[in-house]
Amino acid sequence: MPLIKLFVTSLLTLSALSTFGTQAQVIDGYPTQPIKLVVPFPPGGASDIIARIVGQRLAEHMKAIVVIENKAGANGNIAAEYVVRSKPDGYTLIYNSSSVALSPALYKNLSFDVQKDLAPVILTTVVPMLLNVNSSVPVTTFKEFVALLKAKPDSLSYGSAGVGNITHLAPFLVLEQLGLVANHVPYKGSGPAMIGLVGGEIQFDMQPISVGLAYAKEGRVRPLAVSTLVRSPVLPNVPTLDESGLKGFELGAWQAIMVPAKTPPAIIKRLNTEIMAVLMNPDTKEKLLSQGAQVLGSTPEQYGAYLASEIKRWDAVVKSSKTEPQ
Repeated sequence: MPLIKLFVTSLLTLSALSTFGTQAQVIDGYPTQPIKLVVPFPPGGASDIIARIVGQRLAEHMKAIVVIENKAGANGNIAAEYVVRSKPDGYTLIYNSSSVALSPALYKNLSFDVQKDLAPVILTTVVPMLLNVNSSVPVTTFKEFVALLKAKPDSLSYGSAGVGNITHLAPFLVLEQLGLVANHVPYKGSGPAMIGLVGGEIQFDMQPISVGLAYAKEGRVRPLAVSTLVRSPVLPNVPTLDESGLKGFELGAWQAIMVPAKTPPAIIKRLNTEIMAVLMNPDTKEKLLSQGAQVLGSTPEQYGAYLASEIKRWDAVVKSSKTEPQ
């Protein structure tokens, strides 16, 4: 299901969620201890920043303590395994990203099954990917960019935060749909990749808008398009790939929350209700939007269905990209 359709559906089901909110309240005293929100990436990154906003607002809303714990490494798998092995009591949550949909295709020997060992709670936000070119590249639109790729096959290079990362596979998917090719240059993180783009080591890349936003506003790179079906309010003059000619293209670095699989359904419902209320708060929306993040919200079932579709999608992309599983 496209993310924009999922968002509309979630708004329609918000009133329905409130009906089980009262039912969920009967859990004896929950929460009675700090809730741990585990972030699979280092402090300061897009996921960490957004998780801290959500965590702070959730703590205020539930009148509870929410602690952010960073457990970075292995494309988010270290944090996921930690949460899988945690007690399923509603006190250890993972603030996962779309990396959980990539890992099944990228790692041969995962110690867990994301669909069996973790239970979906809610989709929180999506951060559009921003297609940027180096300021010296002689194009100002996506159409001109495609023409340049066609005129100079194999002469342009794009950077990423690492092999198999969404910043690698997103531009690969764009190129594949166009029937074109370019050289992939993996970096050790999005920061170094953006520095490489600004310095002219590479000619283009696709990073979460929160990573490339400052560079674009300062004129250090030239943004051509965003990857979601609607324009980003933080860069309203930048068109979508869909309206630029890549019809139907929709992709984003989405984020969500999951818990250990055997967590009681009543606790999952309570968390979903509380987090949905936080996400729909106008102040929270504005704060998240300042980071380039667009609020989603969902039921646990909607997130579970979307996760299944994303795992299938990225499995096909990984295979097509000939990325070797680790």
